[in-house]
Amino acid sequence: MKKILFSFGLLMFTAFAVSAQDAATQPPVNPNAPEIAFEKTVHDYGTIFQLADGTCEFKFTNTGKEPLILSKPQSSCGCTVPTWPQEPILPGKSDVIKVTYNTHNIGPINKTVTVTSNAKTSRIVLQIKGTVVAKPATTEPVKSTDQGSSPLSK
Repeated sequence: MKKILFSFGLLMFTAFAVSAQDAATQPPVNPNAPEIAFEKTVHDYGTIFQLADGTCEFKFTNTGKEPLILSKPQSSCGCTVPTWPQEPILPGKSDVIKVTYNTHNIGPINKTVTVTSNAKTSRIVLQIKGTVVAKPATTEPVKSTDQGSSPLSK
């Protein structure tokens, strides 16, 4: 019986300690904090040719009451490079995050860019998708090698 009570007490202490740590690590919610609203969070290239321009833009607006500051967005691989505004975005103002995908390799595209900021929703994941296909071979007009006949010689 002592073992059961001791185990129950230890379990309750552990649960209390874990919940206290969670509460201590949560910052208080700022009611005036910036808010980031994207027009879209997914860009679908559809079918894009190899070596084509793989740049797209994600437009967003600060709908909060304080300036929005973006941290360095992280892409899911080195073939996807984000460019973002370095200066704070004032309330009511808009800007873009440009994402450039390297279209050298043929195949499906399914990449993400994680945007971290001081907004109420501190992390938002942007996605690019589509398929890179080989550029069709160009065919040049075939030159006639038959020199013996011409429309004038008939």
